[in-house]
Amino acid sequence: MTDFPYALERIGVVMEPLPDEPLEAEGVLNPASGRGPDGELYLLPRLVAAGNVSRIGIARVLVEDGVPVGVERQGTVLEPERTWETGAQNAGVEDPRTTWVPALGLHVMTYVAYGPLGPHTAVAVSDDLRTWRRLGPVRFAYDDALDVDLALYFNKDCVFLPEPVTAPDGTPSLAVLHRPAWDLSEIRPGEGVHPPSWVTDTRPSIWISFVPLDRICADVGALAEWRGHRVLAAPEADFEELKIGAGPAPIRVPEGWLLLHHGVTGELVGSLAQQQNVNYAAGAMILDADRPWEVVRRTSEPLMTADTEDERSGIVPNVVFPTAVEEIDGVRHVFYGMADSKIGVARLVRR
Repeated sequence: MTDFPYALERIGVVMEPLPDEPLEAEGVLNPASGRGPDGELYLLPRLVAAGNVSRIGIARVLVEDGVPVGVERQGTVLEPERTWETGAQNAGVEDPRTTWVPALGLHVMTYVAYGPLGPHTAVAVSDDLRTWRRLGPVRFAYDDALDVDLALYFNKDCVFLPEPVTAPDGTPSLAVLHRPAWDLSEIRPGEGVHPPSWVTDTRPSIWISFVPLDRICADVGALAEWRGHRVLAAPEADFEELKIGAGPAPIRVPEGWLLLHHGVTGELVGSLAQQQNVNYAAGAMILDADRPWEVVRRTSEPLMTADTEDERSGIVPNVVFPTAVEEIDGVRHVFYGMADSKIGVARLVRR
C-alpha cells in the first residue's frame, strides 16, 4: 500500500451518544455531511434508539484551530414515517450519504429505508440540509443483457458523484455507486444466494449506475431512477474478503476520483443481524477522471483498521466505516462510524 498516494491520520472521537438521550440509546454513527446556507459544517448522523430504530439527525461541527472537536446537536431531519420505512418488527432511516451537486444546487441524500421487506435504498433532496424531500425508493431500469432485476435485492452503501460525467452510452449523467447483495434468504427462506447467471464472484461488490442529466433537469424525481448498471469493483485484498462498499462521495484529486470504501472480513451471520464477528476496515481506490466506472488504482492494505478502544468496542465491535469527507481550512477530514456506536474523524493526507 506504500505506493498509494493518500493516507488517513486519526484525530479522535467527534460525537458519542448522550447517556440520557433515548434517540441515541444504541449509538450515533455513520454520518452524512454538508455545508449549510450559513457556511457552517454539519453532520447528519444516524441516531439509533432502543430496538435498532434509526433516525437521521443534524449537528453543527465545532471546530478549534482547524480541527473538529465536537458537535452541537440541532434535532432530527428524517424519521421512519412512510410505510416503506417501517415494518411490523423494525423501522429505520439509516446510514445517509449526502452529495452537494452544484449543477442542481441541491444536496442529494441516499439512505437505507429499513422497511417491511428489509433494507432498500431511497433518495431525498434538500437545499439547506434541514428540510428533505423524499423521492422514494430507488427504481432500477431493467436491462435484459444483465439478466437481473436489481429491485429484488437488498442494496446499501449508495452515493452520488458530485459532478456530471459522460456515461458509457454518451449521455451527460450523474453517476451513483451502490452495492446489491445477492442473498435472498432473508426475504424467502431457502432461496439463498441468487445472483445473475453471469456473476461468478457472489460477494457484495460496488456497482455504478447513471441518471441522465436532462431527465433530472426535467424532473428531480429522476434521481431515484437509475440505469446503465455495471460492476465497478469486487473484493480483491485480504481486508475485503467478505464484501466491500462505497464510503463518502468520491472527491476530485489530480489522479481522478478518490473513493474511500470499507472492506469486511470475519464471519457474517445472516444479512440483517447486528454482526459480532466481523472486522470493517477503510480502504480506497482511484477512479478514472472521465470514465469513473474504471478503477485506476486501489489499496492492497487498509488505510485504517479498528485499532482504538472506541473502534473495537461497541454495538458492532471492530468497525471503522467512513461515510463523509469535508474540507476545513484547506484540509480534508473524514468522518467515520466507530463500532456502530460513535463517530470519529481523521485527516486525509497526501503521502
